[in-house]
Amino acid sequence: MSGDGESGSAGAERPVRRQARGERRIAQILDAAAGVLAETGYEAATTNRIAAAAGISPGSLYQFFPNKEAIAEALADRFSTQMGGAHRTAFEAADLGAVPLAELIDRVVDPLLAFNIANPGFKALFARPDMPAGLTAAVRPIQDALLGRVEGILAARAPGLAEDHRTRGARVLIQVFKALVPLVTEAEPGADRDALVAELKRVLAAYITALEAQGR
Repeated sequence: MSGDGESGSAGAERPVRRQARGERRIAQILDAAAGVLAETGYEAATTNRIAAAAGISPGSLYQFFPNKEAIAEALADRFSTQMGGAHRTAFEAADLGAVPLAELIDRVVDPLLAFNIANPGFKALFARPDMPAGLTAAVRPIQDALLGRVEGILAARAPGLAEDHRTRGARVLIQVFKALVPLVTEAEPGADRDALVAELKRVLAAYITALEAQGR
């Protein structure tokens, strides 16, 4: 009987090991895809390039993803989860409406920049003018939450702003940040990047200061 029990236990462990290997292979493919996207952009990325970067054959890749679009959607889900974590780090502090403006900007901007610097494939995936519905759906909840969080900060710091003015101001802040992020991420680490981060923060601070003055 002990032999049967050991055999059953080993049989139960095999699917678990196979599942773990499959998850590792998927992560390997997505890591490779992110690197290829950062290097070539979406249009030039191919499943063959991604497979080569992952160190596997195209046939092995197709066991997990039928085409490039499926890889992109899985990568979008991963980026969305990671970006959600960056947003929580940036915004989940009870006193963002009361801290000095420079501290507020440091708290919010630094983790968001860190995410973009660590994930160069993110921009290549989501900055496409023809982004398909699947990718748009993956990132929209995060974008909506970001808008709501920025509006919440403005509501606390400039309570006299009308709601439509507050929403417009939040959208402008987000778009200014997005427009300047590539300058930061593409700069060499060190003094050049640090100077660009300082300029980005200075622009955001000037606009928030103007909104605060209007909303007192």
